[in-house]
Amino acid sequence: MPAENTRTDRSYVFAPAPVPALPIEGSAALFPVHRIYCVGRNFADHAIEMGHDPDREPPFFFQKNPDTLVAPERGFPYPPASSDVHHEVELVVALKEGGSDIPVERALGCVYGYAIGIDMTRRDLQAEAKKLGRPWEVAKAFEHAAPCGPIHPAATIGHPAAGTIRLTVNGMIRQEGNLDQMIWKVPEMISCLSRLFTLAPGDLIFAGTPAGVGAVRRGDTMHAQIDGLGGIAVTVI
Repeated sequence: MPAENTRTDRSYVFAPAPVPALPIEGSAALFPVHRIYCVGRNFADHAIEMGHDPDREPPFFFQKNPDTLVAPERGFPYPPASSDVHHEVELVVALKEGGSDIPVERALGCVYGYAIGIDMTRRDLQAEAKKLGRPWEVAKAFEHAAPCGPIHPAATIGHPAAGTIRLTVNGMIRQEGNLDQMIWKVPEMISCLSRLFTLAPGDLIFAGTPAGVGAVRRGDTMHAQIDGLGGIAVTVI
């Protein structure tokens, strides 16, 4: 267990990294990010696309690091060590409360708001990791791997359970689905996660992607849209 810095006369050996944060739509305040969880294969058509059975098996999760977040206007730098980088548009759930063993019926009370995110994936490295039975971090947690737009407070927009989720590349539709096609709904994924981790304020959950994931190249512009949340544009640089 790491030692807590409780003495005010102590100093760090170097300056701590800044707290990752997202802007909040309609506010000058920022949302400090604690952890990023991602739900795998949460749309049936995407599960089929990736060669898996879309039946309602227990959800599985992986993580991205909070410092992989990148503002859409900064662009997405094409990462090294890969020649097959894919987009995955997702609803992002931002938590204001956490805890363990959260009942499904209480889960939405933990939600601060929602955003549009893109889970960028080094697909060739992920395929190699799957083949060897290794973790996915090299494919999912590299720098700038989580472009994400501003958070829209649930107090303003409610809790979107249906609506179009879409991603285009250079104006051509690549991914399109509806939030009501998610196998595990937002309250269920929060409840399931809280049985595995102690959730905390500032946690983000990337809620899964519809079919149509595909490769991008430098110079491409991705536009991600979710009904009620507007859209974000990200250029691959």
